[in-house]
Amino acid sequence: MTTHPGPAQPDHTPTSPVTIDLDPGSQPLAHAPAGLDPRHARAVPEAADPHAHPTTDFRTDLERLRFSPYFSRLSAVTQVIPQANVGPVIHNRLTHTIKVASVARTIAVGLQADTGQAGDILRALGGCDPIVVQAAASAHDLGHPPFGHLGERVLDRVARERLGLPEGFEGNAQTFRILTELDTHGAAQPGLNLTSAVRAAVLKYPWTRLEWRDNFTELPPHERPHGVGEVTPTGAHKFSVYGLHAREVATVRAAYPAIGPWQQTVECQVMDIADDIAYSIHDLDDFYRAGVLQQASVSAELRTWLRDQTLLARTPLADLTARPRDPGNSLELLRRRIVSRDAWIANDDAFRAAVERVNEELVDDLLAVPFDGGIATERSLSAFIRSWLDRFQRSIVVDPAPQVRSGHVRLERQAWHDVIVLKFVHTRFVLDNPDLATAQRGQAHLMEVLVLGLEEWLTDRNDVGRAPRRLIESAEATTESYRHLRADSPELLSGPTDDESIQRRGRGRAVIDYVASLTDAQAISMAGLIRGVG
Repeated sequence: MTTHPGPAQPDHTPTSPVTIDLDPGSQPLAHAPAGLDPRHARAVPEAADPHAHPTTDFRTDLERLRFSPYFSRLSAVTQVIPQANVGPVIHNRLTHTIKVASVARTIAVGLQADTGQAGDILRALGGCDPIVVQAAASAHDLGHPPFGHLGERVLDRVARERLGLPEGFEGNAQTFRILTELDTHGAAQPGLNLTSAVRAAVLKYPWTRLEWRDNFTELPPHERPHGVGEVTPTGAHKFSVYGLHAREVATVRAAYPAIGPWQQTVECQVMDIADDIAYSIHDLDDFYRAGVLQQASVSAELRTWLRDQTLLARTPLADLTARPRDPGNSLELLRRRIVSRDAWIANDDAFRAAVERVNEELVDDLLAVPFDGGIATERSLSAFIRSWLDRFQRSIVVDPAPQVRSGHVRLERQAWHDVIVLKFVHTRFVLDNPDLATAQRGQAHLMEVLVLGLEEWLTDRNDVGRAPRRLIESAEATTESYRHLRADSPELLSGPTDDESIQRRGRGRAVIDYVASLTDAQAISMAGLIRGVG
């Protein structure tokens, strides 16, 4: 098996994963002085209080993020289920973000407090500051556009196919763009001017889309970092960096010399794990309350697979793929996929144990009594969430030499499988629910109309002056950024780079930035106005 060459991993002892006891009563370790730690560096130096505690820099970052209008808008952006459809209890991107930050902080405090071998490993990798982790969690969804992942897919397709942007759109890359260019802190420079530690901690997929399209296509999927997926003509499936910001990312990550080129920082890994935990557990709160998860359908899928596991394992792949809605087939396809992609951790016994646990605790216990708003169902839901949350937070391990699809901090094997099965329930019975298709199709059409309508407005010489001022100024600034990139790092651009194409890129990226910054309601309203029906 061949692997892409990269920096050697640091030589730690021991060479096997170390389980962490998350004891909230433990005391955190001391920090290095701010003046000696490159993790505290900002893009533009700021005056510092020489008597301040070293963590003051990171707390300042956290406050800047929480006062950001991009953070506030998350309260009006869909998480999974649209708010208007089911009442006031449904999560939005802001409530999800707050819960991710809470879970992440609990994990980070335990990791930072470890004085044993795991702690030594983490310190050699750059440390794990709970405030940095909270800041990263607070920022991790800033780039999500209206209508959640549906809006993300539409913006990506329209950007690539209609606006001349080979990199398209990606919510994680948009987050970094917001932090470093689109948001503001004072009048001196664009962006929030955050520390290197916090900027690095939001890089869940620390590569550009096009570098995976152009340089690493020979690597099979199981040798690619998690998030790259199938490398298609468009490049990596997930990425956290647009070419416009690749140089800044390189500078930020230089503060972590022990972290490999495709690895997250420790603080980013903690945030990413917390996001998975919150997504797999807290979103079930919404699905249960809204009545989206039906016990009969979920039970049929899980029980059929448990009963017919041996038979399904012998079923030809083509037959499973042709009938994915037959009970058990989709779950078997999931099992095969993780064995193919993640043989380093995938295990049939652990997978079956995860299916059994989800079937018992979710299907047989929680879903057996439909949510009615009463005290009994509220208590059952609370107990379910607390049980799973505690289990996951006790299942953190530190790996000194992680597989390329993993990280130095991860969930242990059984918990990893538990998350995979819970997320499968989300996808199979909520995201792929045919009952949501009509609304989603309308939202997708609305987003496309909005993007193309704004782009057409910017090219209308007779009326461009009346376009939103922020959009006009953004198009001018972004075009200039692309000109600088063409002059300094032309290898980061793909496709034509003549003046007209550069201007089109700047205009297209500005339109995408503008639409991605709207709330769901703003997008609906503006699309209607542009079509003349508002």
